[in-house]
Amino acid sequence: MKVLVINCGSSSLKYQLIDSDTEKVLAKGLCERIGIDGRLVYQKAGLDKEKYDYAMPTHKEAIGYVLKALTNDKTGAISDLKEIDAIGHRVVHGGEKFSKSTIITDDVIKTIEEVSELAPLHNPANLIGINVCKELMPGVPNVAVFDTAFHQTMPPKAYLYGLPYDYYKKYGVRRYGFHGTSHSFVSKETAKFLGLDINNSKIIVCHLGNGASISAVENGKCVDTSMGMTPLDGLVMGTRSGAIDPAIIEFIAHKENLTLDEVTEILNKKSGVFGLSNGLSSDFRDLDDAATHGNELAKEALEVFSYRVLKTVGGYVAVMNGVDAIAFTAGIGENDPGVRAEVIKNLGYLGIELDEEANKVRGESALISTPDSKVKVCVIPTNEELAICRDTVALLK
Repeated sequence: MKVLVINCGSSSLKYQLIDSDTEKVLAKGLCERIGIDGRLVYQKAGLDKEKYDYAMPTHKEAIGYVLKALTNDKTGAISDLKEIDAIGHRVVHGGEKFSKSTIITDDVIKTIEEVSELAPLHNPANLIGINVCKELMPGVPNVAVFDTAFHQTMPPKAYLYGLPYDYYKKYGVRRYGFHGTSHSFVSKETAKFLGLDINNSKIIVCHLGNGASISAVENGKCVDTSMGMTPLDGLVMGTRSGAIDPAIIEFIAHKENLTLDEVTEILNKKSGVFGLSNGLSSDFRDLDDAATHGNELAKEALEVFSYRVLKTVGGYVAVMNGVDAIAFTAGIGENDPGVRAEVIKNLGYLGIELDEEANKVRGESALISTPDSKVKVCVIPTNEELAICRDTVALLK
């Protein structure tokens, strides 16, 4: 099967065309500045990137240009749209309604709309992509793969907040967790890479990127994760604060004469390592470079990030009463040996010893703990698009 994977943001769209039989990417790219002016980036496997400026007032035009690029005479990955057997869509929030990926029907669309208040910046954009694909490629099956689905196996003790229970029953105020597609994929790949039985294993997945989260996966199921009702909870991130004392919000609002929305904007876009480094950067490569050259705030920001990761990993070891493997993934987890070393150095009590030479790896699967370490630590690249493709095929076969 050839599966088109679509990931719609509010003003952007990422896509990949994947041959599910070989799991090879036939073409990929993105559309940027949708609703502003519009730019298409397209790359057929084995060829250079192509960039075009097109008017994209809506996602309909953007997806239309993607389909034209995929079928163009010179560098198209397919000759006809009929070669696309299915479309897999990333949907950010499924609430409690969806605990697994699902074939999209009118009822599914209605339900996604109902939980959109939990992800008002993401779900409406995801729905636009779904509806446009249904219009432009009628008859082609569409599948929704939810960021929150993998975490729906958490027990109430893990997802309930210490708030009046009515807020949960009336408004769905609880922890949902995100990056679930990545956590599911990486936990399975970790078990495969290390020769573990996924159904008899305890794995901690550290998805560390500009957005970062950690999950505790016991016997293939998530029992806890660090993000909450929104992606703002949990770890310190690129520009997000992560978990803070909630009273800080009121305190800052009064001191700075800010509205609730303005403080929330600061917590989401001006905090994290960006805020801690006094606005130097949210890019860990910049922070690593600055710290190496003596910038104390950059060094401190990296230490705060790594410390929060360490605390969460330690907590999840306790939650599962042990751990077989710890996997680092995503942009930072796969490519920042310094962060990995900083986290691992305080895990000696688990019988973990870092293999410093192996830890130099970037962007590929590798065991980075020594062979005699009781708990295995590895780098496992994530591939959310492939995970969406796999779920799509599994539902349709």
